[in-house]
Amino acid sequence: MSDLNIDDFYKDAARTLVTLYRVFPRPVAIYVEDISGPDEPDEYGVHSHRHQACFATLVWLGEEGLLRYEDTIKSEAIDQAVLTGRCLAALLARVDDAESAGTETAALTSEAAELEQIPRSVREARQTNIYRLTQAIAQKSSLTLRDAIVPLLTRLTG
Repeated sequence: MSDLNIDDFYKDAARTLVTLYRVFPRPVAIYVEDISGPDEPDEYGVHSHRHQACFATLVWLGEEGLLRYEDTIKSEAIDQAVLTGRCLAALLARVDDAESAGTETAALTSEAAELEQIPRSVREARQTNIYRLTQAIAQKSSLTLRDAIVPLLTRLTG
């Protein structure tokens, strides 16, 4: 069983990277609520642990060189965020065959047959890390998301 905070981290990191990829190269504000959902501060103005963890993920992504941002907007957002060139290149890179080895053989065979039937440009786009992340987010499976984000983070932070 995985730790829920790590699952949330994976989800927040993936959503942030996909969001920035979709608007690249335009710098944008990334609001915590857009990534992790709405949050109401308590009577003292303190956000929930979930909100704080998502904000910490945004800052961590910047500290690790996956994105750049100019400033924070309180603990609500990071402002003027954009992917770094290194992160963009990693997102556009083809998923390594070794990373795919953990998936079921039948699924790979079926996927390979399907890929042969589509145009090369679409086939190549579907073999990138960004496609894998987007599909993992859409599937809403913690395991699929982990399998998509961990190799990418390892490649970028290792």
